[in-house]
Amino acid sequence: MVNSGWIEKLHMMKGQVHLYTGNGKGKTTAALGLALRALGSGKKVYMAQFVKGMPYSELDAISGFLPEMRVVQFGRDCFIEKEPTAEDIEAARKGLEETGRILQAGAYDVFILDEVCIALHYQLFSLEELLRVLTKRKQDAELILTGRYAPQGLIDFADLVTEMKEIKHYFGRGLKARRGIEF
Repeated sequence: MVNSGWIEKLHMMKGQVHLYTGNGKGKTTAALGLALRALGSGKKVYMAQFVKGMPYSELDAISGFLPEMRVVQFGRDCFIEKEPTAEDIEAARKGLEETGRILQAGAYDVFILDEVCIALHYQLFSLEELLRVLTKRKQDAELILTGRYAPQGLIDFADLVTEMKEIKHYFGRGLKARRGIEF
């Protein structure tokens, strides 16, 4: 159960909370689209990638062309098909702590917590711990949260919730992830 005081405090803030969840493709892509729009209007963007530690193509584009955006990965390899290790849990908890410090510092206008719902699903940290961090941001900071399996408490906390629903996916035909498209 989410502390309703946090929800009330959230609604007093000017910045809104976006949540992109569901089993369909496009959650991180939607967050990056919003980041691109924010960067185009002169805003600074910080992206914390939980669970991810692999070299995704967007990292090359961001580091090469978008100096006002910082991306930090707080994952190792993908453990989604097995249980997380102690190292996976430690990486996620370190990421939440560091992201909390950066949120409080207020140096960025938009914060993306990519795959934070997966971190919650695998109990790398709790919803209560996440909400404590999120409510300490500067008043006008925009938050974008992504990942499958968003818990109801996070849905209640968000101002905008979009569910990406898979209707059909070429992975079902055996197609493997392709560089520049899926990673």
